[in-house]
Formats: sequence, C-alpha cells, structure tokens
Amino acid sequence: MKRQLVLEDGTVFVGKGFGSMKDTTGEVVFSTGMTGYQEEISDPSFCAQIVTLTYPLVGNYGINRDDFESISPVIHGLIVKEACDSPSNWRSQETLDEYLKSKDIPGLQGIDTRKLTRIIRQHGTLKGAICGMDVDAQNIIEKLKKQPLPTDQVAQVSTKTAYPSPGRGYRVVLVDFGMKHGILRELNSRDCDVIVVPYNITAEEVLRLKPDGIMLSNGPGDPTDVPEAIEMIKGVLGKVPVFGICLGHQLFALACGASSSKMKFGHRGGNHPVKNLKTGAVDITSQNHGYTIDIDSIANTRLEVTHVALNDGTVEGLQHLDYPAFTVQYHPEASPGPEDSNHLFDDFINLIETQKKEGEAVCQNA
Repeated sequence: MKRQLVLEDGTVFVGKGFGSMKDTTGEVVFSTGMTGYQEEISDPSFCAQIVTLTYPLVGNYGINRDDFESISPVIHGLIVKEACDSPSNWRSQETLDEYLKSKDIPGLQGIDTRKLTRIIRQHGTLKGAICGMDVDAQNIIEKLKKQPLPTDQVAQVSTKTAYPSPGRGYRVVLVDFGMKHGILRELNSRDCDVIVVPYNITAEEVLRLKPDGIMLSNGPGDPTDVPEAIEMIKGVLGKVPVFGICLGHQLFALACGASSSKMKFGHRGGNHPVKNLKTGAVDITSQNHGYTIDIDSIANTRLEVTHVALNDGTVEGLQHLDYPAFTVQYHPEASPGPEDSNHLFDDFINLIETQKKEGEAVCQNA
C-alpha cells in the first residue's frame, strides 16, 4: 500500500507502508547504525520520534526475544530504504513487519532515505507525518507547523513505581528516565543490588534507600523539561557516588550549574568516535541524543570535561572536581553498538568501593 511521509518544510516522500497502517506524527530523526535496529526500535530515548535508519537494508536478521531494550517501544514510526521480508538468522522469531504490526507502529519503506538524511542534516530535525495517500499534504504541513513537540516524554517512559532487581553486591539506586535494559543488565552482571526508581523521586527518598551508588539513566527529550530530577541530583551530590548516562549526564551537568542546548540533528547510531582527554584513547560509541551540554558553561562549574566527540567537539563526558561523580553522554552498555566503553561500569563499582573504604577509615580514626 502506498503511503507518504510529509515534512513540515513541505517535502513529501511517497513509499510503501509496512507494520501498522495508522497515521502518525513525530520529530523525524536519523540513526546511522549498520546493525542493532531491534535495540533502537525499543530504546525509550526515541519516545515520540519517527526514526529513519540510514543503513539501506533493515530486518535481514529478523526480531528475536533477547535484544529488546524495553518491553513496549515508544517510537511513533520507522522509515527504512528496504524492509526485509525473509530474515535469515537462527535467533529470528518474527519479521520486522510482523513485530511493528503487533506493536501498532507504522513503517514506511521504499523512499530515498539518503535524501531524507541530507535534508535533516542541512535543516535540522523536522516534524513529520506518515499517512495515507488520501490525506491532503498541504493540510498536514500546516498542522505540523503549529504542532508543538512534546515535553513529557520522560514521564511517559519512566517506571511509575520503584521495583528491585536483587543482587548481593553493592546497592545501586537506578533512576529511570527511560532506562535501557542494557544498563540494568550490566549492573546485574556485577551482582549489584539494584532498585529502579521513578524519575520524580526526591533526594530524601533516594537516600532513605541507603544506596552505595546512584545511577542516572538515559532517556528522551530536553533535560530542562525534568526540573524535579535536577533538584534531586543537587540533593544527593557529594553524599553518594553518582554515574550518569546520556540524559542522566545532561541532568547532572545542569544540577552542577552548566547549561544545555538543542543540537541541529543530534547523535544517533553505534559508530560515534569519542576521545578520552585524560588517556588520549578513542572509543567508538553508541549514542542517541538531541541535546548537548554547552562546553562554555562548564567554566562556571566544578566540573571537568573528560571526553569529547571527535566529529563535532561536543561534550561527551564530565567528572566532578570535588565529589565522587562522573557521567558520559554516550551508552557504555553498548545496546546496540561496540563494547569499547563497557569498563565504565567497572569504574563505577571501583568508585563505590573506594568511597566505602575511605568512609570506613574515617570511622576507625574517629
């Protein structure tokens, strides 16, 4: 069935629908990963967005039960050059088309995704609609121009109640701003006793759980739309070791006095080079964000930039100069993407261990 993608700038692409045939709107973004489409579709950081995958063939290894980053995907649509109808992989349990149908997510294939990506790179992300050919494109364009982008994505994807993921190691409170399962998996593999909590938890409630460390997860949208989280971070900073990822990194920076801004088209994909300024090492990283911390604003804080993106020089990592706290803009859990930065979870555990030993030494000397 022919369907169309209508952008707010007036551009119209005509292709073939797959997945759900409902009409949808959202911010149209692109991701440059060559693999990992299942993880990207189920990444809560894509909430309310129509995701364009730049790799030309998507779905060739199907959908399996193991590679999801959330149970219920929250993307508003998927755009690909070609969706594979006959996947070939021993783990495959259904096709991409079947999966999108089951989750009521519209897909569009057969359009020039290279051209669409160039438009976004030139003009920035655009609001768009996937709809039937019977819908008047000019009417859609006018509606898109007036339609504001959502500001409550974190509230949509965060857990509503706290829940445990038990272990016998250090207790980590994991604040869910749109947590990918890969983060929880990495903490579990280190035997952490994890308690996942909602985004709007207070500092007092966090500290009452007696954590050895606090993890700030990834999530969607603008960090300034989550002021309650910024206040919570201010309340726990210096009391417990903190590790932030993606949106957690941005919220941490804002809590420390830095500022953020919207990027032209963001970083999305599993192939972004990041340089560690302390060691000179370069990691290839997985990323998914549309906002960045303003590097000039760091000078007014007690933060130090530890990592930068080699493609555009944006801030990719921070460390607090006074407190046991560090963050990265990228995804060290590598879901999807390379595992170059997986050691950061070990660094977090080592930071917790160091702080506990120092605390014990102070008690013994008192």
